[in-house]
Amino acid sequence: MISMTILGILGLVILFVLLALRMPVALSMLAVGLAGTVIANANKFMLTGMSLDQAWVRGLKIAYSNLAGETFEAAVNFNLLVIPMFVLMGMLAGVSGMSRDLFTAAYRLMGHMRGGLATATIAACAGFAALSGSSLASAVTMGRVALPEMKRYNYADGLATGSVAAGGTLGFLIPPSGGMIIYAVLTEQSIGRLFMAGVFPGIILTLLFIGAIYIVVRRKPEAGPPGERSNWPERKEAMLGAIPILLVVLLTIGGMYTGFFTPVEASSVGAFLTFLIAALRRSLTWQASKTVILQTMNATATVFLIIIGAFVFIPFMSLTELPGQLVTLLTSLPIGQVGILLIIIAVYIVLGMFLESIAMLVLTHL
Repeated sequence: MISMTILGILGLVILFVLLALRMPVALSMLAVGLAGTVIANANKFMLTGMSLDQAWVRGLKIAYSNLAGETFEAAVNFNLLVIPMFVLMGMLAGVSGMSRDLFTAAYRLMGHMRGGLATATIAACAGFAALSGSSLASAVTMGRVALPEMKRYNYADGLATGSVAAGGTLGFLIPPSGGMIIYAVLTEQSIGRLFMAGVFPGIILTLLFIGAIYIVVRRKPEAGPPGERSNWPERKEAMLGAIPILLVVLLTIGGMYTGFFTPVEASSVGAFLTFLIAALRRSLTWQASKTVILQTMNATATVFLIIIGAFVFIPFMSLTELPGQLVTLLTSLPIGQVGILLIIIAVYIVLGMFLESIAMLVLTHL
């Protein structure tokens, strides 16, 4: 027999060892959660006087029942429909050229300033984040568009890649954020309220990124040379090209905030409108459609597998009572609320060095 606290600590250690060995986060949580549930339940039954063989059989039954039940619960959760819809919306926007139109509009307005291309990248990432809800999609899509331009104007590598990487993180904060959707499902919170809570922080973070670029180019002007100045007809043409993406964002996100749409309905409407724009632009070739469908399925399956892994791992952690003990330990430290917040931030900084944002969210929301 083993102490539940020690079992919980061993489970976390094994989990991070598997992650260090580059095993997928979802499969790591599934393996540790399933094995840990078996051992924890067998341990409890043995304390009641049950034999070792009987305790292991009962533990296996409970673990397999939990795996089947949690998998089914994640698969039939209606609120999770927003994930494939918003992913599809972002994929269609990329294929139809809407992402390039958004960057072009930002570039025409700000590209002539020192560091203007990097600023335009941040602004375009913020706009695309409001379509895709994905940090990775925002960074990859805008990186393909913006990095060649910044390289052409001899931007410093650090500023060029940093602006794309920083702008990509806006997809985790600006609605419709995939991270917020998963957090809402895991903690049984309102998706719509979380979306509303992310708007102003997303705008503030966007402005802070732009301010950081301004400071960099003030200190090192050669890091962000100015681009060509666009005339007003070119700016007007670029702004007209960005109208479709702005309309989709206003209709979907605005519809949620006014209560006209639920988040699930808004995601479906947004995907349908983006599909219409892509069809009208004749960008949905057979190959492009195939790519969009496969990438949407791949991203959706990855997210769902992470959620299923979390639903199996969380009950194991609850059995060990380790999360509650960690909370008690933190609150008992004589460092105050600010000190606790700094510890949490430090933990996220360390985890962020080798974990993706959604994986961090799932592992630490306990």
